[in-house]
Amino acid sequence: MNTTTITPQELYEIRRSGKQVDLIDVRTPVEFREAHVEGARLVPLDGLDPPAVMTRRNGNAKEPLYVICRSGNRARQACERFVAAGFTDVVTVEGGAMAWEQAGLPLVRGKKAVSLERQVRIAAGSLVLLGAVLALAVHPWFVLLPAFVGSGLVFAGVTDACGMGLLLARMPWNQVKGQKGACCSR
Repeated sequence: MNTTTITPQELYEIRRSGKQVDLIDVRTPVEFREAHVEGARLVPLDGLDPPAVMTRRNGNAKEPLYVICRSGNRARQACERFVAAGFTDVVTVEGGAMAWEQAGLPLVRGKKAVSLERQVRIAAGSLVLLGAVLALAVHPWFVLLPAFVGSGLVFAGVTDACGMGLLLARMPWNQVKGQKGACCSR
């Protein structure tokens, strides 16, 4: 399923021209707190409810809804959910917040955090190492742990849906205190 895209520069120019833009950010609360585009609303992908978002739109409902994340992958997934729910005027910001920053465009900066992508690499690597050590030192059946993690990584690569990332996003260190009903937060 293909969705429409826009470059960060094109979106910035639309905003700079004075046109009101409805932009949602589908990253985790911690990622959003670290750095986000001014005026973006936080709507984490794991709790995305397309009809609810569309009823709480900022600005003109006849204008497109722009969706951004870190690199563009989660924004694309979110747009696909909107399209599947019957909302077709959604646009992915190409390259996400990383491309926005690389283009030298302004971001609202907050508290630094370890990115979800790095957390997945740390957790996966730790589990593979632990399984290998346990297989050598305790019992050969522990080799199933790295095999399970490896199959999960292959699945994530093929489907572009990472179960470990979704699990880690729900961990307490990836939550922002007082962040309830994130669908409409600023």
